[in-house]
Amino acid sequence: MAFKIPKEINPQQVAKRLKAGESLIMVDVRELAEWADGHIVGAKHIPLGQLMERLGELDPKRETLVMCRSGSRSGLACEMLSEKGYNVVNMTGGLSAWTDESLWEQ
Repeated sequence: MAFKIPKEINPQQVAKRLKAGESLIMVDVRELAEWADGHIVGAKHIPLGQLMERLGELDPKRETLVMCRSGSRSGLACEMLSEKGYNVVNMTGGLSAWTDESLWEQ
């Protein structure tokens, strides 16, 4: 793998799109304990280690925003999904850069 991420978005852009009422497909690839500590409202939890066996839960034609704690695991997930033909966008900076409490749940 050559670690090429097709598209990127930052947390502030994601929050802006959600607040504008966009229906985004978001996948959080962090581990269960990280997810339990909090996540973006509406995100789907698929840990990175389960991603390939759970591909059927994602629509390859719809833009999917992928996120993790820092943006590294989600970058890898984007590369893996992109190679399978999925339309993915990596959230750079990850959830450690997320600042919008109104779109956060625990």
